[in-house]
Amino acid sequence: MAPAKKRNVSSGKSTEESAKRAKISLNSKVESILESRKHANDVFDILECFQSAKEKDVVSAVNACSTLFSALLERKDLFKGKLPGEEELLSGGHSAEEKYSIFMRHRYNSCVEMLLEHLSHELHGVKEGALCCLMKFAAVEGQHPLEDLDWSEHYSFPRELILAVVGGLLSKTTDNSLLISRFQEFLEMEDVRYYVMSSIRENVGKVMDKYKGAVAPIYQNNVFCLMSNISIPSQESELTNFMVKQEAKHEDWKAAKLGEHKRAFEKMWLGFLKYKLPGNMYKKVLVILHDSILPHMSKPTLMIDFLTAAYEVGGAISLLALNGLFVLIHQHNLDYPDFYKKLYNLLEPSVFHVKYRARFFHLANIFLSSSHLPVYLVAAFAKRLARLALTAPPTALLIVLPFIYNLIRRHPSCRVLIHKPSTEDEPLEDPYLKDEEDPAQCRALESSLWEIKTLQKHYHPDVSKAALLISTPLSEQEDDISEVLETTTFELMERDLKQTKSIPLEFETATQLLKGGVLGQHFCLD
Repeated sequence: MAPAKKRNVSSGKSTEESAKRAKISLNSKVESILESRKHANDVFDILECFQSAKEKDVVSAVNACSTLFSALLERKDLFKGKLPGEEELLSGGHSAEEKYSIFMRHRYNSCVEMLLEHLSHELHGVKEGALCCLMKFAAVEGQHPLEDLDWSEHYSFPRELILAVVGGLLSKTTDNSLLISRFQEFLEMEDVRYYVMSSIRENVGKVMDKYKGAVAPIYQNNVFCLMSNISIPSQESELTNFMVKQEAKHEDWKAAKLGEHKRAFEKMWLGFLKYKLPGNMYKKVLVILHDSILPHMSKPTLMIDFLTAAYEVGGAISLLALNGLFVLIHQHNLDYPDFYKKLYNLLEPSVFHVKYRARFFHLANIFLSSSHLPVYLVAAFAKRLARLALTAPPTALLIVLPFIYNLIRRHPSCRVLIHKPSTEDEPLEDPYLKDEEDPAQCRALESSLWEIKTLQKHYHPDVSKAALLISTPLSEQEDDISEVLETTTFELMERDLKQTKSIPLEFETATQLLKGGVLGQHFCLD
């Protein structure tokens, strides 16, 4: 039964007041702990609030721990080095100073563990508070290290803590995309970005090996979301924003070198893409591949295996994979002789009826824009499109016909497809092999574009008009197909319905015939 409205308001006020009292109590405990070591046990009361069912209480506990342990780190009151077990404190082999630092170090470790667990909390406010607190700890630990690190490799950066944070973000059961977007501001710091990339690679290797080739949609989506937020600067001089300032040997630090960033970026993506991905994940990766991934890789051609595997998936993914291959061919000198053969085999009737039709023809236009392509190849594409046009909808035909005309304009040798001598009285068999997968063997140059001649009788006037152009000398100026790529059937019908033509009846329109005018009076008199 729902509570009465009046009672609900009062209970809300009491909840808010209790939350304020709890916050004041936690802050006073933090102050007392920092003022005197005799209040050290009050830290248990603060940590206990992590288990509260109320969001405000947990957030208050997180903020209290952030203030407390940051201060203890800066004061160097936490034990540094290999941490002894708490049972050793009873042996009496440590001074009071050491016992206190060991005790508080254990409490700090417990706090970090609970914060990492809260990265998977059901309430976003708690997750966000835990994430920010952990990153604050990482920044303070960087200035006041607790472990004897490998100085030649990582200097004083808290790599283990960042690795744990990345592991918390990359949940296997919870979509953390919103929390990862909050983490993006930390990725703008050069050292954080560098160690996050190496942590992702390490985490992906461990997790995906356990899945043994099976996909993990939630986990892989979290990984992609985190990786896609990482962008590498274009020049080493831009590496200026560091979370941890290295006073000595900063020049030799890997996190301060652009080349090391690119290598870590490349290993991270290759380590992720070598595993089988969910179907929608291929699209997400391929859409950003040429702009956000390939330019930052030291060896972009290493993506060839992924792109080849993506092509085998079929549909829109195959087209996007060819786009990536095209970039590698033209910008990175990749030798891939089967590129146009694969593109040719993507030309199927279904290409006219899917939502990625506009993107397909936009990319195909780019792929076939070179005037150095062999004539047989261009003729094969023109003939294949013409054959598919026989069953294509009007909106697709308004793209295909100008597309074919542009191919002929770029390659005048293909005009033989238009001016094919024949005997009108005798039926001719088309030598074109429509089921041949190799454009070099389809015999397109021996055929003609009779399909476009057929479309001159099309029921839609715009299609008929476009097909009639094949019977006239084509202009040298190419048609701009970008204007019709996004045209839908609904838009085409709306445009046709709005085309109203006024039919003239007489020089002056009669307006008074039935309103008692002069003509009406004469009629009555008669």
